[in-house]
Amino acid sequence: MNVRRIVPNINSADPSASKPFYENVLGLRAVMDMGWIVTFASASNPTAQLSVVASDTRDEPHADISLEVADVDACHALAQANGHAIVYPLTDEPWGVRRFFVTDPNGVIVNVVSHKTKPV
Repeated sequence: MNVRRIVPNINSADPSASKPFYENVLGLRAVMDMGWIVTFASASNPTAQLSVVASDTRDEPHADISLEVADVDACHALAQANGHAIVYPLTDEPWGVRRFFVTDPNGVIVNVVSHKTKPV
């Protein structure tokens, strides 16, 4: 499986309140802000990221980490074939990703995601 990045997801009642800390103290920059989720990245290493998520505003469970993979469908098929619990179905999201949530053997919920390609 080709993993492109791994991002921890911090649960928060107010993701925007984290901006001063992550931007001013740690030098990260907000690269995505959808209100319910803010993703911060390093300017010198853009794949070094973390997200702050208001999980209580969402229908899906809180995913502890996100893994961006090259082929989310293949990963979904492997997770199912190996009997892992899918806790959020394979879904095309309106913000341009295809993802599902699976529980690892430790009970950690993993958001497995691929960015959808744009038609040429």
